[in-house]
Amino acid sequence: MESFEFWQIWLIVAVCFLVVEMFSVSFVFLCFCLGCLGSSILAYFTPLVGWHLLAFSVVSLVSFFTIRPFMLKYAYRKSHAVKINVDALVGSIGRVVETIDEKENTGRIFVNGDDWRARSEGEELIPVSENVEVIRVDSTILIVKHIKK
Repeated sequence: MESFEFWQIWLIVAVCFLVVEMFSVSFVFLCFCLGCLGSSILAYFTPLVGWHLLAFSVVSLVSFFTIRPFMLKYAYRKSHAVKINVDALVGSIGRVVETIDEKENTGRIFVNGDDWRARSEGEELIPVSENVEVIRVDSTILIVKHIKK
C-alpha cells in the first residue's frame, strides 16, 4: 500500500476546509482552504514541512485580509434584505373592518390575514370595507392612508 505524500495531504485538508465552508459561509474556512492549496503546490516541489507551514500561514493571512472582505461585501448586500414581521406590512393593502375614526379612537383593518388596530395618516374618517395602504407601523398600531377608488 502506498502512503500519501505531503502535497496530497494538503490537498485533502483543503477539500475538507472547502466542505466546512459550504456549511458555515463565513469565508474563514475558504481562506484556510486557499492556504492549504498554496502549501500543496509548494509541497509538490519541496519536502520541507517548515516551508509548507509558512506557505499555509502566509496565504491564509493574505486571503483573510484581501479576499474575505471582498466576499463579505458582495455576498451579504443589505439592499437585498427581505423585510420580515411588521416591517413587511409597510406598503401592504388592507380592508377596513372597523371604522377608522381619530375622534372616537377606533379603527381596525384586515391585512395579510391578520386583524390590526389602525389609525389614519390624517384626521380622515375611513368607513368599513374601504381599502387602505399601510404607511408605517407605530408599536402595534398600523398607520394607514385611504385609497380612493
